[in-house]
Amino acid sequence: MTSRERVKMALEHKKPDRVPLDLGSTMVTGIQASMYAKLKKALGITGGFIKLYDPYQMLAEVEESVKQTLGVDTYGIQLPINTFGYKNENWKPFRLFDGTEVLISGHFEYDILDNGDIVQYPRGDRSAPPSARMPEGGDYFDTIVRQEPIDENKLNPKEWVEQTYSLYTDEELRFLEDTSDWYFKNTHYALVGNFWGAGFGDIAFVAGPHIPYPKGVRDPEEWYISSIFRKEYIKEIYRYQYELEMKNLEMYKEAVGERIQVIVMSGTDFGSQNGPFISPNTYREIYKPLHKKMNDWVHTHTQWKTFYHTCGSVVAFLDDFYEAGVDILNPVQISAKGMEPEFLKQEYGDKFVFWGGGIDSQHILPFGSPQDVESEVKKNLEIFAENGGYVFANVHNIQNKIPTANLLSMFNTFKDF
Repeated sequence: MTSRERVKMALEHKKPDRVPLDLGSTMVTGIQASMYAKLKKALGITGGFIKLYDPYQMLAEVEESVKQTLGVDTYGIQLPINTFGYKNENWKPFRLFDGTEVLISGHFEYDILDNGDIVQYPRGDRSAPPSARMPEGGDYFDTIVRQEPIDENKLNPKEWVEQTYSLYTDEELRFLEDTSDWYFKNTHYALVGNFWGAGFGDIAFVAGPHIPYPKGVRDPEEWYISSIFRKEYIKEIYRYQYELEMKNLEMYKEAVGERIQVIVMSGTDFGSQNGPFISPNTYREIYKPLHKKMNDWVHTHTQWKTFYHTCGSVVAFLDDFYEAGVDILNPVQISAKGMEPEFLKQEYGDKFVFWGGGIDSQHILPFGSPQDVESEVKKNLEIFAENGGYVFANVHNIQNKIPTANLLSMFNTFKDF
């Protein structure tokens, strides 16, 4: 089978010739740049450049040579605008703390503080306060909370949305059309559209890392409190966001047509390590109706499958996700409470495509032996791959400082399976 045929069968809950593999098609199935450099070296791949397409999580663009060597089946259609609001272009050299040489956008503006930390600026705008900090020796940036004093009488939901999100420009739509057209005609990859417009309350954007002077509630802790104590404010934000993103969704469809097979809808986390991040009733009241409307539109107007990323223990939401029309669950955090692969496949294997869950990324991959990794990957593949409905990937992005032997064991075991 071609990669596109293979993924299509998996999405239809049919068993393909082998389990499809994803690495790098989304911002939640990627690999940190330093680890990527080590992987390339271990695979014997020389040449090329390590480009940071996401200078927030420091994710590397996965090159064609690596995709072919590993047997990756997916390609992500992603706009060249990153989390900090500037375009990935005019690449310039940058050195990570561990000495890894990478290329980063020419719009990346940063300072090194006296304590060795690095701060960077939203949209590369040095006239604004820095919006992210990488601690000295760190591997990625943390958002700097720039919460202004809250005046309850001046909270403006529409202003919050207009600062945070925007309608696609003609240039962006042309990019989506041209990129999806080229990769559809010239490759056999299954194409994954990175839309993200259903990410209501996605905490990565709440603090506004791309906004020079964010207004409204921007402190993540205050944000979660607001879902109870400022519920109407939050609901109004989501209503405006929904209206804007539905316009974007329609334009997205016009741009990419049926060339993509998967559309990434949301990155909002609803689970913590041990249980729900918010109450299921809050999800049903605030989020579920909007998710259902957007998923219904996708299923009515396209053949795409909807991809939802939500970390943690989300067992309490699974029936609601299904009723809301979610097709694909990621990252499948199998180390969270109640998220055992056997349970998920037995109870929900006919309802969701599981995309991820390849290995316990909190314990086994970073701290186990290569033999532990082999055993874990085999076990999870045997469970999730039965009767299709599975795409193999790590649980979330592959982080730095994982033993290279363990990472090779993960990919080799997958290949042998």
